[in-house]
Amino acid sequence: MPLSLTEATREHIILFDGGMGTEIQKLNPQPHDFPGNKDGFNDGLNMTKPEWIKKIHRDYLMSGADCIETNSFGSNLFKLKEYGYGDKAVEINKGAAELAREVCNEFEDRYRYVIGSVGPTGFLPSSEDQDLGKVSPQQIIEGFMPQFEGLLLGGVDSLLIETSQDILEVKLAIEACQMAMQNVGRKVPLIGNVTLDRYGNMLLGTNVQAAYTIVSDMGIDIFGLNCSTGPEEMLSSIRWLDEQHGLPILVVPNAGMPQNVGGKAVYKMTPEDMALKMREFIKQFNRIKIIGGCCGTTPLHIKKLSEMLKEEGFTTPNS
Repeated sequence: MPLSLTEATREHIILFDGGMGTEIQKLNPQPHDFPGNKDGFNDGLNMTKPEWIKKIHRDYLMSGADCIETNSFGSNLFKLKEYGYGDKAVEINKGAAELAREVCNEFEDRYRYVIGSVGPTGFLPSSEDQDLGKVSPQQIIEGFMPQFEGLLLGGVDSLLIETSQDILEVKLAIEACQMAMQNVGRKVPLIGNVTLDRYGNMLLGTNVQAAYTIVSDMGIDIFGLNCSTGPEEMLSSIRWLDEQHGLPILVVPNAGMPQNVGGKAVYKMTPEDMALKMREFIKQFNRIKIIGGCCGTTPLHIKKLSEMLKEEGFTTPNS
C-alpha cells in the first residue's frame, strides 16, 4: 500500500502540479468545445475534451510532479447550476477524479497522488454585500457536499480546499468535507488553503495569523497558501507559519504577481526564478512540506522545481 499523503510529507517534500486554467487557455477552446456550448465551463471539458485534460495532467507528471489536482475547481453546486449541470454534481466530480486517476496509473515508477480540487463558491458568506453575502452557512455546506462526495467516490487521495478568500467559507467547506467523508465512509487527508494579498490578508481582511488559528484545530492535516501572488509576497506569512511548529505547510504561488497586458493577466516569473526562490524557502523553513505552482505556472516550472528538489535531496530515491 502506498503511503498516505500526510505520511509521505514526513518522508520528503511533495511536488504538486501547476496551473490548469492557464494551460486550458493555451488550447484556445471555442464555445463548441464545452458541454452545451457553455463557454468558459472548464470543468466540463472533462466530459467533452477528456484528452485535453489528460494531456495536461500527463505533462505535469512527466515533468516530475508527485500529485495532480483534479479539474474540478469550479464544480461546487452553485457553479454547476450556473451552467445547467447542478443535478450532475456528484457525477461530474467523480468523473474528474477517475480521469486523473487513469493518468496517474500510466506511471509505474512510483505512486502518484490525485488531489481533489475544491475552489470557492463565488459567494462571500462573511460579507454584508447584497449579492455576494446573500447565502446562508447551511446553503454553503450544501453547495460543497456533492462535490466532496463525488471526489471521494472517484478515489482521490486527498481533498484540497483552495484559493479561499473568506475564512467563514473555509470553515464551512471543512465541515462539509467531514460530513461527506462520513457519508461516503472514506477518510482522506484534508488540506485547507487560503489566498492572501501581498500584505498577508484575505480578501475580507483576515490575516494569516487569524486564518490559521481559526481552522488549524478543525481537523485539517495541512495548511497552505496558494494563488494571488508570487512566492516573494508570501515570505512574511510563511515565516510566521513556520514559527508555529504546527501543521505542515503547503506553498503554491503563481508565477509572480499577475500583470495586466492588453486586458489579460500575464505571469512573467520564469521557471528558473521560481525554482531559485522555492529553494530558498525550503532551506529556510522546515515546515514546508508541499510545493507547486498556481496560475501561470507550466510543466516547465514544475520540471525546474523537480530538478531543484532532487539537487537538494528532498525527493524519494526513485523520483
